[in-house]
Formats: sequence, structure tokens, C-alpha cells
Amino acid sequence: MTVNTACSTDTTMDLTLWQYQFRIIMLGDSTVGKSSLLKRYTEDLFLESINQTVGVDFYVHFLEVEPGVRVKLQFWDTAGQERFRSVTRSYYRNSVGGLLVFDMTNQASFDNIKEWHAEVCERVQPNKVLFVLVGQKSDREDQGERVVSLEEAQKLAGQLGVPYVEASAKTGHNVKDTFELLTRRVYQGLLSGEVELQDGWDGVKCAAPQVLQLQRADLAKPKKDPPKKCCP
Repeated sequence: MTVNTACSTDTTMDLTLWQYQFRIIMLGDSTVGKSSLLKRYTEDLFLESINQTVGVDFYVHFLEVEPGVRVKLQFWDTAGQERFRSVTRSYYRNSVGGLLVFDMTNQASFDNIKEWHAEVCERVQPNKVLFVLVGQKSDREDQGERVVSLEEAQKLAGQLGVPYVEASAKTGHNVKDTFELLTRRVYQGLLSGEVELQDGWDGVKCAAPQVLQLQRADLAKPKKDPPKKCCP
């Protein structure tokens, strides 16, 4: 297992301080670029040649989702090869978010997304995983190598009920936006009650549960209409 740590662009951030911890799992076939996406996001690096993940690699990153609210992100980068599936499946249950990654130049990797999604959903019950679908290697579209159309990918995202983003670990296009979209989706799900804290479940940890209760109560309050202006 490889452990990588990185912080957000705020280098003055005290890494010991966080309000929430989310576990995110990277899902998809081998060679679609899951590890490259993570390395670009956490270290802003791209390697033309990268060793295939064996089992699971572990990354840590910190993100401020709103002023004063810091999230510690734990990423589980899973191997896509079938021979490692028994290992990677053990990490599904303790994840709250998942990036479903396919290679836009590889039709089979796209066709297998439904299987990855179904497998996770089946194994996390009664907990819930929130997903984002990611079309990787968008930089290769200009070279005429794209085989999965935008319409096809958007249709699948609609069927799964998840957002869709196209990204490139090589150029950095949409990489930051992809991870932040998923993080904020989990955060909003936590505030709305779509995601619940559970004893014995490590998908989400909260440093101050009472603060979360106050945030939820504040969201539940009816919004007051602004006072009407008097006529002149």
C-alpha cells in the first residue's frame, strides 16, 4: 500500500485541524487513469509511465469546502484488474464517495461502469455512496482517439443519477473541479441528511457532531421573506 499526503492550495493550513473526514474510492478498469488523476490532484504531477496499482493505494488531501470548514479526504485508489477485486471489494463499505472512471478512448472501460456501480451499491448497504462519473483522457479527443461520445456518457450518467465530468490527468483539465464536485456533493448530502453518521462506519467522520446538528437545524428553518419596501 502506498501512502501519499498533500494539502490544498492554502499551505498555511494546520493539517491537524479538520471538521469532517470523507473516504473516497476510485473505481474503474485497469489503465483508465485513476492513479494519474489522484497524482495530478494531490501532487499536481503527471507521469507518462506509472506503475499499475497493486491492491489499493492510499492518498490524503485537505480541502476547505466553505470558509472555516475543512475536510480531510482519504482516497482509496483501487486496482482495476479482476485478480485484485476480492481485495478492493473490502474497501467499498467504508466509502462515502466514489469516482467512476472510464477511458474515453476505450469502449470496454465505459461499458463496465454499470458493473462497477452496481457492485458498490450492492455491498455498501445500508449505507450510501455518492458518485461522479468521469471520462478520463479528454486531451486525446483532438487526436481523433475518442470512441465514447459525450451524448453516450451523459445518457449513462442520467441513468445512474450522477453528475458527469470530462477530465485529463495529463493536462490537468477539470481534475480539481472533479474532486471538488464530489467532495461538495458529499458535504451537501451530509448537511441535508442524505448521508448519515453511523457507528462502526468510517465513510464519514465528524470532529464535532453537535456542530453538524446545528448546521442541519439552520438549513431546516423556513426562509423569511425580505421585508417589503414601503411605497414612496
